[in-house]
Amino acid sequence: MAVSGQFGRPLRICQQCSIRWFPLPSRNSRAFQISAASKLEASIETGASTPEPPPLAPQRNIDPNTVATPRLERRLLRTTGQQPIGSRRRRAALLTSANIPFEQLPYQCFQEARKLLLADREEKLRQVEEERRKIAKVKAVPAEKYGGEFAKKGRLVRMQKYLERLKILADINDPVIKKRYEDGDGDMNRPIYRYLADRQWRQQRRLIMMQRINQMHVVPDVLSTLDPTAEVRMTFGRRTVQPGEFVNSRLSEEPPRLNIQVFDKGERHVSIVIADPDVPNVETDDFDSRCHFLAVNVPVSPTSTSVPLFKPPEDAQILRDWLPPHAQKGSPYHRLIVLVLEQKNGKISETKELENIVRRIGDFSIRSLMGRLQSKAIGAHLFRTIWDDATAEVMQRAGIEGANIELKRKKPEKLPYKKKDGARYR
Repeated sequence: MAVSGQFGRPLRICQQCSIRWFPLPSRNSRAFQISAASKLEASIETGASTPEPPPLAPQRNIDPNTVATPRLERRLLRTTGQQPIGSRRRRAALLTSANIPFEQLPYQCFQEARKLLLADREEKLRQVEEERRKIAKVKAVPAEKYGGEFAKKGRLVRMQKYLERLKILADINDPVIKKRYEDGDGDMNRPIYRYLADRQWRQQRRLIMMQRINQMHVVPDVLSTLDPTAEVRMTFGRRTVQPGEFVNSRLSEEPPRLNIQVFDKGERHVSIVIADPDVPNVETDDFDSRCHFLAVNVPVSPTSTSVPLFKPPEDAQILRDWLPPHAQKGSPYHRLIVLVLEQKNGKISETKELENIVRRIGDFSIRSLMGRLQSKAIGAHLFRTIWDDATAEVMQRAGIEGANIELKRKKPEKLPYKKKDGARYR
């Protein structure tokens, strides 16, 4: 049975398709041979000037305000040493939007929401002024009306806390406040920025710190309890030390820099102590504590946070110079505890007795030191050290003895073998 139409000649269709998609070479191309004509064509082609590649575009400067990819962030940090400003979401928005002030964004829903937030803020500010008048009125009334000086003081403390809460509620929903905080332009003298910084610290970094402290048994080995209210960061040179991280002996030979961020207003004096509670005592088969650094009367505030231990503030008094952390060969890793102690009674004047205590290893104890200073721990940090290839050199340069001693674990004595009566097994 014959098939009509275009399906009747399949071979012809295949030839047409092959010609359409794979055209045969022209007669002038002379494939598979080199003749005089092709040599001439080749010489003409080689003699012609080849176009030069376009010059590379100059690399633009990377703006820390608009860098929005991890690759460009690493390049910015590598070339300029600057950190990106704000969150990546914010930088991507600045890169893809016009340069319009934040308050003038042409979005109707955004502007209507800002009107509601401004009205709420005005109401909160009115409550703030009313609460201030109440506090002034309570201060003017004699203490006998409230049941004594102690009762009056407690009432004022409660009213002051409520006033600070109203100040935070007045600005907590303002998008301009949040934008400035994300950009790093927040003023820590204002309660709202201290509140946002405290909340961000408690959501992640404080949890990690407390996890390391509990995991490495700082509580209860060193302190019975610890509830930090200030963030403490530590850097050796350009390296930021994470809580519980091992630090090389060569890197920790020089004093570090501390960043102490407090979240309540006002300046206060603190003591900084760095101690090693894992010093092996061969005679007593136990561990002693050793003080590596102690400074008192160190002023800190929400805006003054940097405390370089190699050059402390003028008001601070150093009772123990920096002793490089070290661990003898064979001993387990040593925990170096960094504590920030708030001095309740202001500046400390009598320091001679403290100087004698911190230099004696067997008599040093952080708990007794806190009792003598009448202080409480408001911040903490932790790092570890162990014997490495540079420990012996560091100990020799610091004049520390014991670099040529290797500690070994004492094997437990076997219990005396007593032969059991064989009659019981018959």
